[in-house]
Amino acid sequence: MPASITVANLSWATPDGRPIFSGLDLSVGPERAGLVGRNGVGKSTLLKLIAGELAPQGGRVSVSGKLGVLRQSVQVGADETVAELFGVREALTVLRRAEAGAADARELAEADWTLEARLETALARVGLDVSPDTPLTALSGGQRTRASLAALVFAEPDFLLLDEPTNNLDREGCAEVVRLLANWRAGAVVVSHDRELLETMDAIVELTSLGASRYGGGWSQYRAQKALELAAARHDLADAEKRIAEAAGAAQERAERQARRDRAGKRKAMRGDAPKILLGMMKDNAENTGGESMRLAERRREQAAEDVAAARARIEVLQPFSVTIPSSTLVAGKSVVRLDDVTAGYEPGRPIISRLSFAMTGPERVAVTGPNGSGKTTLLALVTGALAPWSGSVRLAVEHAVLDQRVSLLDPALTIRDNFLRLNPEADENACRAALARFMFRADAALQNVGTLSGGQVLRAGLACVLGVRPPQLLILDEPTNHLDIDSIEAVEAGLRAYDGALLVASHDEAFLQNIGVSRRLELKADPGS
Repeated sequence: MPASITVANLSWATPDGRPIFSGLDLSVGPERAGLVGRNGVGKSTLLKLIAGELAPQGGRVSVSGKLGVLRQSVQVGADETVAELFGVREALTVLRRAEAGAADARELAEADWTLEARLETALARVGLDVSPDTPLTALSGGQRTRASLAALVFAEPDFLLLDEPTNNLDREGCAEVVRLLANWRAGAVVVSHDRELLETMDAIVELTSLGASRYGGGWSQYRAQKALELAAARHDLADAEKRIAEAAGAAQERAERQARRDRAGKRKAMRGDAPKILLGMMKDNAENTGGESMRLAERRREQAAEDVAAARARIEVLQPFSVTIPSSTLVAGKSVVRLDDVTAGYEPGRPIISRLSFAMTGPERVAVTGPNGSGKTTLLALVTGALAPWSGSVRLAVEHAVLDQRVSLLDPALTIRDNFLRLNPEADENACRAALARFMFRADAALQNVGTLSGGQVLRAGLACVLGVRPPQLLILDEPTNHLDIDSIEAVEAGLRAYDGALLVASHDEAFLQNIGVSRRLELKADPGS
């Protein structure tokens, strides 16, 4: 039986009763399927349901084949090694005893003489050159993600379930994951916002409030089809609104005709030149005809109204939100930030940044790039004053705001609205609600506690609070696209292109950097002494 994943009439809700899925149907064969959708729609939840980590509250999930699961965060034990991650610690021990001539007959029979070569091949497929005895704590977060992916491939599953596999990876790591998936010939369901990775997929499955929709091909083909659907939905909306207007006009015309007939009938009755029985028949006939006509008109109006609602719902799903940003008032010649001969780190004698000089003037857009561990986040901490340099000087000359990967400027115990008013004390309620609505936090959505939001919703809330009323002259972003859905990324890109302040951005998302108009790059090296 070929490997497959089938979701039938699936229902699931959060512990507080908020529905995530209702009647969801989806089927995936031995193919690479990219799973996309807005933040909070349930992509990670669906993976957990498929993996058996959550139980459906309605419907069923059927899996034929072996699953390999990669989660967003990779937790490791203090003494855990790469071999343990691969599940081959005991097999390696037996092999090494055999190689040393210390194995007994049973161990010699069990020894897998191809094991080390297969381990090396699996690690090489994700661009990782480490030994099986390497402690996982000695690897960076990105390297652990790569090692976990290599372990999945090594186990030869029928399906890979990958939740944002390129998050926290540097550019080289992302490229390795893209290459691996491009050459993967078994099944895979990949939750990702990485447009380069999604381009390698055989199909794109989009989750929306309306269910799951499947599109053949990779990212570009999906976006082209979505553009056609959006145009069709807008056409349907215009047609339905036109029919409502026509129905209203026809109803008004019928009412006016009926009023004229009623007046004519009264005049005829007042003259007394028609038998009463004939007048009664005429009245009944007019009422019956008018009543049937009104009922038909009402049915047409109701159908048109339903069509309007359906078209608007489709447009709401198809149309990404847009962002408008007020002026920061930063002028071209103003000094923004300056670092002179700066050396810094966290452990004495082990600098992460060494003798760095760097300056930004006016509304420049600078990307801080480099491999994992090269000091991108450390540089941003120096600029903001969160980290003091060991030597050299740092001067920040303008108002700034930071959106780090945790969006720590928001208080998770407060609502989005209360966070906005805390960070923008000069704003009144109307300004607050208008700013939040621009970022799709309308009405009661603005009253959600930040601690209950998905990662992408938290960043969107952070952007709303920082950019909503009076943007800072310098905006500092640390891996801003890690937890955003693609619609949100594209809307943020559009907003940042309209932002007239200075941008300092650490990101591995090349498409994002190009789309926000980065004009200069500061490339950091993994070894500051090199």
